[in-house]
Amino acid sequence: MSEPQASGRTPAWRQYLDAGMHAGEMTRAQAQRLVAQLVKEGQIAEGRGRAYVDELVTRSRKRGEELRKLVRREIQSQLSALGLATKADLAKLERKLARTTAKPRARTPSKRPAGAGRSAGSRSSSSK
Repeated sequence: MSEPQASGRTPAWRQYLDAGMHAGEMTRAQAQRLVAQLVKEGQIAEGRGRAYVDELVTRSRKRGEELRKLVRREIQSQLSALGLATKADLAKLERKLARTTAKPRARTPSKRPAGAGRSAGSRSSSSK
C-alpha cells in the first residue's frame, strides 16, 4: 500500500497514520472520516479509500496491541524490581501450605496418664 510520491516524500495519509496512531486505536469510523478528508483534499484516490481505511484500522489495532504488550512488560518489570509476590508466587505458597497442613503429624502418642501435665489452674472445677 505504500505510495511514495514522486519527490520521494512520504504521502500525507501515511504521515497522518504515523502521527495519529500514537494516541490510541483508531476506530473504523475515525479511519473513514480521515480517508474521506484525504480524498476530498486530493491526497488519495477515491477508489483506494476502502483499502486505506482497512489499512488504517489494521495498523491501529496492531500498534494498540504492541503498546499493551509494552505496558504489560514494563509493569511486570517494575513489580519484579519491587519484590512483590506474584499470583504464581502466592499459588506456589498456597500449594506448599496445603501439603504441610494435609499431612498428619508423625508424633508418637504420649505415655503420660490422663490429666498428667496439667497445671492446677487449668482444671475445671464445678465446686466454685
